[in-house]
Amino acid sequence: MLHVYEFEIFEEAGLFVALPYDFDGGTQGATFANACEMAAEWLQVECEYRAIHDEPFPKQTFGNQPKNGGKVVIVAVNADKDTVRKVNASRAAEMLGVTKGRVSQMVKANQLEAFRDGGTVWVTLDSIEARLAEKPKAGRPAKAQATA
Repeated sequence: MLHVYEFEIFEEAGLFVALPYDFDGGTQGATFANACEMAAEWLQVECEYRAIHDEPFPKQTFGNQPKNGGKVVIVAVNADKDTVRKVNASRAAEMLGVTKGRVSQMVKANQLEAFRDGGTVWVTLDSIEARLAEKPKAGRPAKAQATA
């Protein structure tokens, strides 16, 4: 699904800040062009997040005036559940070196991000990559020692 929103891009403290008019949040870049690219990436992630969590999208407004002395740019992205980088639970288990049941536990514990689309449970590759980067140790955590 195509999502089109306006952002204001303005310079502040040596960076170019990109703020959407219709969402909370924003991003920044080292140059105006970089801030435009970051705005598109930010909007992609925000729209995919809302799609997989069945959250509503804000109504688009157009013809906004700059609030911070910057320039108004239009950013458009194609984003929905189909554009999310994802794998099924079995593949996630293989990538993490755990069982499919452990993947389910990790999803319930918010250690992995997953969503259902049709009859399939999908795990986001971003959450798998983040988990792998943490390099958690195998086994159970050590019990805390009682202090006297």
